Amino acid sequence: MAKGDKKAKGKSKDTSGKKAKDKSKKKAAKETKAEEAEVAAKPKPLVSPLAPDRFPDLPVIDGVRFATAQAGVRYKDRTDVMLAEIAPGSTLAGVFTRSATRSAAVLDCQDKLEMLGDTPKGGFAIVVNSGNANTFTGQRGASDVAVIAQAAASALKVPVGHVFTSSTGVIGEPLPAEKITDALPGLVQGLSPDAAEDAARAIMTTDTFPKGAMAEVEIGGVAVKVMGFAKGSGMIAPDMATMLGYIFTDAAVTQDGLQAILSAATKRSFNAITVDSDTSTSDTVLLAATGKAGNVPLSSGRSAEGKILATAIEEVMKDLALQIVRDGEGATKLVEVRVTGAKTARDADKVARSIANSPLVKTAVAGEDPNWGRIVMAVGKSGAVADRDLLSIRFGDILVAENGWVAESYREEDGASYMTGQELLISVDLGLGRGEATVWTCDLTNRYIEINADYRS
Repeated sequence: MAKGDKKAKGKSKDTSGKKAKDKSKKKAAKETKAEEAEVAAKPKPLVSPLAPDRFPDLPVIDGVRFATAQAGVRYKDRTDVMLAEIAPGSTLAGVFTRSATRSAAVLDCQDKLEMLGDTPKGGFAIVVNSGNANTFTGQRGASDVAVIAQAAASALKVPVGHVFTSSTGVIGEPLPAEKITDALPGLVQGLSPDAAEDAARAIMTTDTFPKGAMAEVEIGGVAVKVMGFAKGSGMIAPDMATMLGYIFTDAAVTQDGLQAILSAATKRSFNAITVDSDTSTSDTVLLAATGKAGNVPLSSGRSAEGKILATAIEEVMKDLALQIVRDGEGATKLVEVRVTGAKTARDADKVARSIANSPLVKTAVAGEDPNWGRIVMAVGKSGAVADRDLLSIRFGDILVAENGWVAESYREEDGASYMTGQELLISVDLGLGRGEATVWTCDLTNRYIEINADYRS
């Protein structure tokens, strides 16, 4: 009997343990389902409907390596610092915002570029952070740039005058430089020649996708590669924008030649886009040429071989610029504004920018309304010479207006149908001369207001 009692007690104990285990499993399963439901309920990041299908396969540029880190400058659980190491023997060029309130990093980069000779000795480094623009931060801003540059120079053993920094994000808040310098040892250890996509992601702010582009050409029988990446989504206007761009090539180019190529290409790429007409304080585009391809060094973009490289660089920059417009905050349509027949090229540019920056034109495009009267308005306010009875307006191939009135062949339903497309062309011919210009922009939607109303929260 006692023996039986012992068995009964043992059996009872085993059953109790099994029940507890089952209960624990059910609880864990319930918690897992609750967590999954919470994740599913969170709003998914909105990606621009104009985004490319995928990030391109960027070629490795001999002499360039990248690394990224989660430094916590502003964002949590995402990379926000990028380091690029550029080999000795390279040349470097840059273009920057002309804002009167440009950032400490921009001012530092401009000073350093002026000090570079035509054949710089030593390698280069580029350090970029997102989340904080280090702008309007007084002497503290300049000191933070110096601290970061010195730390990067020591870590990579390059001249401090060859360390270029960029910062993008909120204006008017001190940059936590120590978070960036603390991340540098790990960044140096993680340098890799094929981490360009990671670098493109680390510099994003309100961007909904990373932006990359590449080109391959032959110069004097030598294969040459060009690749680059950029960030930008809002505060975008010609004279640069709130954008950062980094272009790399293995071509051999002199310092002066590289600067001339970059400056010319910028006019027809990054300075020919606008999202909201606001010019930033932080715009920076740097172009590095490592010379590792082995071509005879180019001294300009005017020779036959120089034109090949200049065209490739401009193609990469234009691709990146259009990706920025495609990622315009809240954008649903890419719009090319093409102006011809102006009295001068300057007048053509005035008209193109007036149309591209008009909130009335951009909201009409967002609403798919073929309101060509708003284009007439934008032409008239531009300050360019114009004659009502000579100008003509087209939506794509559709003639909308001519001879000071709506075209006889135009039908409103044709215009409305055309405006439903994602990529639109608005053409204006002023009928006065040979001046022409092209500017790219996007529509203006409610989403733009939402993004910028909540930007700092």
